[in-house]
Amino acid sequence: MKKIIKKLLKPYAAPLNYRLSVIENYIEQSRILTAKLLIKDIHNTQRYPRKLSDIGFKVFSQWDEDGIIQFLIAKVPIENNIFIEFGIEDYRESNTRFLLMNNNWRGLIMDSDPANIKKIQSSEIYWRHDLSAVQAFVTRQNINRLIQTQGMNGDIGILSIDIDGNDYWIWEAIDIVSPRIVICEYNSIFGSKEAVTIPYDENFNRLEAHFSCLYFGASLRALCILAERKGYIFVGSSIDGSNAFFARHDVAKKLKPLNYKDGYVLSKARQSKDKTGHLTYIRGDERIKLIAHLPVIDLLNNKRKLISDLTF
Repeated sequence: MKKIIKKLLKPYAAPLNYRLSVIENYIEQSRILTAKLLIKDIHNTQRYPRKLSDIGFKVFSQWDEDGIIQFLIAKVPIENNIFIEFGIEDYRESNTRFLLMNNNWRGLIMDSDPANIKKIQSSEIYWRHDLSAVQAFVTRQNINRLIQTQGMNGDIGILSIDIDGNDYWIWEAIDIVSPRIVICEYNSIFGSKEAVTIPYDENFNRLEAHFSCLYFGASLRALCILAERKGYIFVGSSIDGSNAFFARHDVAKKLKPLNYKDGYVLSKARQSKDKTGHLTYIRGDERIKLIAHLPVIDLLNNKRKLISDLTF
């Protein structure tokens, strides 16, 4: 029966897909045009925002990262309009898609799922823009080679890291490029005081590390320590407490550095799951209790400890 229905519907599939594509493009263009008005406000305002979320907005990003990025590239001189982003899934929701479509930057994006990369490569955005989509499971050992293979090195505009796991270790390993702006995901539930990250495991998978999906990444303070060591200042967080923004010290004269305590945002996301994979919607301190028995690396003394030993 399914085969018969599929055969009957086949003549209508192509016209329907075309119409859906036209509608999708229209919606995308409407969102971009609206965002351009907000960008004008960013360029015209003389007042420095109290926090980055005050000037943030969403077009294709998860939260307000699109607006924050537009603010940062208005303040930071960019010589090479190039970005690198990995952990992008199918690229429908990402930190650099608006940058690609609105500012016409060149980009390299990577994801471990071949289906995601195939979908991107078959989309209109792939021939309209100078975009390279590479299927790869990023590790500390291969990240520089992956970037170099795509002909990128030295000074670039933006690096965005969101792999729900070894984010700290991957950024630490990258030395083939020197981005002027870095966006890196942090794990808000690790708190604002400790400088910790999960131990490095090149095969780390957030879904397998713990059923709750709460065990991943690094604390904001850990990223700020790494940033300072690599020559960056911390300038703020996204409104949801997931992404931290950094600017290279030599080009950040128009930006105000923030202390990790002042820039920390506690995530309110209730994304924890039970052992069957269903959302449990727990909030606050209950989240950390679920993963209290798991290990982290305390970067201040380079010691392994349990999450239950941390100060919150």
